[in-house]
Amino acid sequence: MPVATTNLLGSLQTTIAQLENLYNSKAGANFYSHKGQKKLKGQLFLDKFQEKVQHTFLDYISSGFELNFMVAVDFTASNGDPRVPQSLHYIDPSGRPNSYQQAILGVSEVLQFYDNDRRFPAWGFGAKIPRGSVSHCFNLNASTNDCEVVGVEGIMSAYSSTLYSVSLAGPTLFGPVISKAAEIASHSVQYGNNKYFVLLIITDGVITDQQETKDSIVRASDLPLSILIVGVGNADFTQMRILDADFGKRLESSTGRVATRDIVQFVPMREVQAGGQVTVVQSLLEELPGQFLEYMRTRDIKPRPPQHASAPPAYPPPPPQL
Repeated sequence: MPVATTNLLGSLQTTIAQLENLYNSKAGANFYSHKGQKKLKGQLFLDKFQEKVQHTFLDYISSGFELNFMVAVDFTASNGDPRVPQSLHYIDPSGRPNSYQQAILGVSEVLQFYDNDRRFPAWGFGAKIPRGSVSHCFNLNASTNDCEVVGVEGIMSAYSSTLYSVSLAGPTLFGPVISKAAEIASHSVQYGNNKYFVLLIITDGVITDQQETKDSIVRASDLPLSILIVGVGNADFTQMRILDADFGKRLESSTGRVATRDIVQFVPMREVQAGGQVTVVQSLLEELPGQFLEYMRTRDIKPRPPQHASAPPAYPPPPPQL
């Protein structure tokens, strides 16, 4: 069977400015054989020339775009009785944070600087709530009907008080909290395009609604939303890696729809801590700027002009590096 071969016709050396001139003048550029005697092989004509500015993550943030932080905490029984030191939810009297507290503190202390009002939706899932049944999306702020808490301290306080007001149960379902976060992101789009949402899910176990979770993620891939998942404890997190489409294969829903982009980053806490090269927070936020930029660029959303930009927060930490 004959094998197809590709022959180089010729070559030329040029610049962006020269290519633009070629396009505007509708003229052709000569290209020559690169072997032996210089010999004219043909001409290059440009049918289209377009130059685009590639704005950076910091361009958007400094012009007034916000990262709005949300958190969802796993209260399923597999975490263990919070009163027992072996529990992943155990509150150490010495003040040493447990795995859930470490993840909440690490991520929220970075992202809070990019959220102007610092009011964060905070939910729990997988527990039996007071005077109710098992809920897979309930407000940590039990004192009001509002899902938001104020500041990092508000998240930590609501988390601690919830531990002693609910009964850990199960199973582990992500679908409801992802759908709730997507609902907030979708509602925000109706009023502007300068907000991008980041949902942190902290869990210890294997999800039992994998297909529903995939469906929720695929639907959310059209929205200004990224999902960070931290796996705590020693469970088998193989399913979580499937949700994190790092190997080029995007998630597909039960109806055959493919996600428009990758919006999930999964990090198993024990493996990152054992590696010692980077922190859990660095691993979690590694893909966030790229996911943010992909959303903005595919929708041709540009940073605001200086006169419309709000002042950036004072002394914010450096954004996650691309």
